[in-house]
Amino acid sequence: MLRPLTLALCCLPALALARPFDVDDLVRLNRINDVQISPDGRRAVYLLREADVDGNRAVNSLWSLDLSRKGAAPSRLTSEGQGVGHPRYSADGQSLYFLSARGGSNQVWRLPLDGGEAQPVTSGALDVSNFRVLPDGGGLLLAYEVLPACGADLACTKTKLAEKPLPKSSGTLQDQLFIRHWDTWKTGTRAQLFAGRFDAAGKIGALTHLSRGIDGDVPSKPFGDASNYAVSPDGKTVWFAARIAGKSEPWSTNFDLYEAPVDGSAEPKNLTADNPAWDGYPVISPDGRTLVYRAMKRPGFEADRWRVMARDLKTGDTRELAPDWDRSPDTLEFSTDSRTLYALADSLGQKPLFAIDVAKGGARELYADGQIRSVAATRDRLYILRNDLDSPDELYALGRDGRGLTALTDLNADYLKDVRFGAFEQIQFAGHNGHPVYAWVVKPVDFDPAKRYPVAYLIHGGPQGSFMNQFHYRWNAQTYAGKGFLTVMVDFHGSTGYGQAFTDSISQDWGGKPLEDLQKGLAAVAEKYPYADTGRACALGGSYGGFMVNWIAGKWPDGFKCLVSHAGVFDTRFMGYSTEELWFSEWENGGTPYDVPANYEKFNPLNHVKAWKAPILVIHGMLDFRVPFEQGIAAFTAAQRRGVDSQFLWYPDENHWILKPQNSVFWYQQVQQWFEAHNAPKGH
Repeated sequence: MLRPLTLALCCLPALALARPFDVDDLVRLNRINDVQISPDGRRAVYLLREADVDGNRAVNSLWSLDLSRKGAAPSRLTSEGQGVGHPRYSADGQSLYFLSARGGSNQVWRLPLDGGEAQPVTSGALDVSNFRVLPDGGGLLLAYEVLPACGADLACTKTKLAEKPLPKSSGTLQDQLFIRHWDTWKTGTRAQLFAGRFDAAGKIGALTHLSRGIDGDVPSKPFGDASNYAVSPDGKTVWFAARIAGKSEPWSTNFDLYEAPVDGSAEPKNLTADNPAWDGYPVISPDGRTLVYRAMKRPGFEADRWRVMARDLKTGDTRELAPDWDRSPDTLEFSTDSRTLYALADSLGQKPLFAIDVAKGGARELYADGQIRSVAATRDRLYILRNDLDSPDELYALGRDGRGLTALTDLNADYLKDVRFGAFEQIQFAGHNGHPVYAWVVKPVDFDPAKRYPVAYLIHGGPQGSFMNQFHYRWNAQTYAGKGFLTVMVDFHGSTGYGQAFTDSISQDWGGKPLEDLQKGLAAVAEKYPYADTGRACALGGSYGGFMVNWIAGKWPDGFKCLVSHAGVFDTRFMGYSTEELWFSEWENGGTPYDVPANYEKFNPLNHVKAWKAPILVIHGMLDFRVPFEQGIAAFTAAQRRGVDSQFLWYPDENHWILKPQNSVFWYQQVQQWFEAHNAPKGH
C-alpha cells in the first residue's frame, strides 16, 4: 500500500511546476530534419537543430538511430557546436557524406560509420551548395554558384568576384532583373551542376559541367536544393530543372526538365519544351524505368495544381498519374519495388500521406492526422516526420498500408514533460456563398468553460497556404493559448488543400471572399463557443496575412481591439514595381500595374487609411525583398499620421521571416505585450 502513495507524492512537485507553453520553450526545442535511411534499411541518420539561444543562433548536428533494435536510443555522430547539413549515405551504406564549413568554407565531408574521423572530400575555391552521391559510389553530383563565363573553373569565379572596376568605387552596374532575390543582392553568379569523380585518395578531382549552356540556376534559387535534380540508378544520366528566361526571368515560371549524361559527353536536352508552365522536381524509380516529376499547366501562376507526370524512359511516352486527384503534392517518393509513389499534399487542414498506383494511377490516403513533412520507404516500412498542433516533429514508422503508427523518437521529452498545451479541434462553417470553410481552434491552457477568453485571430500568408494541424515555429498557436487566448485560424477562400478551384478563388479578389470568410468565421466562433469573447479579439498575420490586417484596418475597422501586421503589403501598386518575383504580383492582379492599374487599386489598403482606428503593431525585416521594407514603413507612417496607436518593430538582419532565436523571442514578446496591453485576458 505504501508504493502507490509514494508514487503519487513523488509526482506532485512535477505537476505543480507544470507551466503553459511559451516562446522560450518554442525556441529551445530540438528540431529534427532531413532523415536519411541506410540502403539496408537498418539505420536512420538525421539532422538535429539545437538552439543556442544565448548565442542567438542554431546549430545542426548529425545523429543516428538503429532501426533494427526496438527502443534504441539515438546517438550523436558529430560534435556539439559543429554545424553540418545535407547528410547522404554512400552507395554501400558504410559512410556518410555531409556538408560542413568547419574548414572555413562549405565542403563535402565523409564520415566512416564503423569508426574514424570525418575527412573532407572536396576542397574547391567555392562553397558547395548541395550534392548527391552517384549510385556507383565513384563520385558526387555537386552544385556551386559560379560565374557563367568561368564554368568548371571555380578559382576563376572566386578571383573575378574579388575584382573591382575601380578600387574606391562601391557601385554595381546591372542591366536586367533580378537585381536582388528574397534576401540577397545578385552578383552575376548562377547555381550550376557538376559531376566529380573520386581519385585514389578519395578526393573529388576535376569537375564536369553538366548544366553548361543553361542560362538559369540549377538548382533554382533562392530555395532550390538536391530535390531539383536526380540521377539514374546506373549513375549515367542526370535530370534537372531550370528556367532559361533571360530578361523575363522575374515574371516567368517556365521551368523545364533537362536530361544530360553524367560524363558530360552531350549537351543537356529539354524534355518538356511543349509545356510553357512549371516542370520540376524529378524522381527516378529504383528500377530505372520511370521518371516522375511535377508539372503545372498555367504559366505565371506559382500556386497552380502540381500534376504528377510519369515518363517511360525507354519509349519517352509521358502520362499524368491520378489526373482526377484534386490535390497538389509537394513531395514524391517511390516504393522500393517501383510500383507505388508516395506523396504528401495539403488536404482539409491536414497534410496526409497518399499512395499513387504507378500502373493504374489512382491515389488513396494512407495516413491523415497532422502534418507529415517527409517520407522514406524501405521494403516493408515507411518512415515519416510528423507533427501536429501540440507536438513538434518526431520520426515515426508506418506499415506500407499506412497502419501501425509507431513513434521512434521523442526528442523533446525531457524539456516538455512539465509543459501544458491547449486542446484543439477543427470546425466548419458556411463562408462566402455558403461554401464550407474550415478553421482550427486552440483552447487556452487550463481552459475553464465558465470563463470568457479573448481571441487571437491568426491569418495565414501565401495567400495560397494553410496554417493546418501543424506545429509552426514562426506562427505557433500554442504560444497564444499559453497566454490565455482562444486561438483561431481560418482557411479562407484561397487556402490550399480544398481543391484547386477553392485555391484559385483568391486571385484578383484578395480583399473580397477571404475577408467575408474571416468575418463569418469570427461570428461562427462566437456562436459555437460561449466562452469566446470576440469583442476582445486581436488579429495578426504575415505576408498576405499582413496585407489582410492592413485591409481589415480600413475595411473592418471595428472588428478587432488590436492588429499586428508582419511583412504586409500596404500599397499593392508599388508592390508590383518593387517585389522581385513579378510573376506573383502580376498573376494575383491579372496583369502589370501599368496595364491594369484599376486591378491594383481595387484592394489597395492605402486607399482606406482614413478609416484606420484600431491600434496596430507593424513588423518588418530590412532584408525582406519579397515584400520590401518600405511597405512596413509606409503602414506605420499611415498609422502615425492618422493618430492611431501604433508601434514599429523592425530587424536589420531578418528577411521575410524572423529566424534567429533571440529575434523570435523578442517578436513574440512584443506581439503578446501588444495583445495584452489592448486586450488583457481578464477571464484567465
